[in-house]
Amino acid sequence: GPICAAEHLRPHLPGDPVFGEGPVSEAPYGSAGILPISWVYIALMGAAGLTRASQIAILNANYMAHRLSEHFAVVYRGPGGRVAHEFIIDCRSFERSCGILVEDIAKRLMDYGFHSPTMSFPVAGTLMIEPTESESRTELDRLCDALIAIRHEIAAIESGQLHETD
Repeated sequence: GPICAAEHLRPHLPGDPVFGEGPVSEAPYGSAGILPISWVYIALMGAAGLTRASQIAILNANYMAHRLSEHFAVVYRGPGGRVAHEFIIDCRSFERSCGILVEDIAKRLMDYGFHSPTMSFPVAGTLMIEPTESESRTELDRLCDALIAIRHEIAAIESGQLHETD
């Protein structure tokens, strides 16, 4: 989309040196390198492989949603209580109960060696977790264990055993 900036910032805006513009951080025809990667993945997997990958991704998401549902509210379940290939845990109540934001949880996950899942999309104050078909059960459990440990820390803050800035 458009970038709005004051005139004095023009030399620092993204551009393309082919056209005599500033530093490269965009390309005039988009990120064409992404297209062959997707095409090769689809071509190599084939219909049966893509179906199987989708099944495993859905199974992984439901496994994790089930493990975490005792500790976090999982929003947007289907009629049978299942999720699709991703699920959303609701962290909004923690701000009201003890001042902990979804950003605090995301930062705490870094201490466990994880990059944060998608934060506040599509719902503000939530984490959207999307385990792919390539994650092992060990890795799924490692993320669940980290989130459960963080939830226990939040509970300790809620009960006054820990301070929210500790």
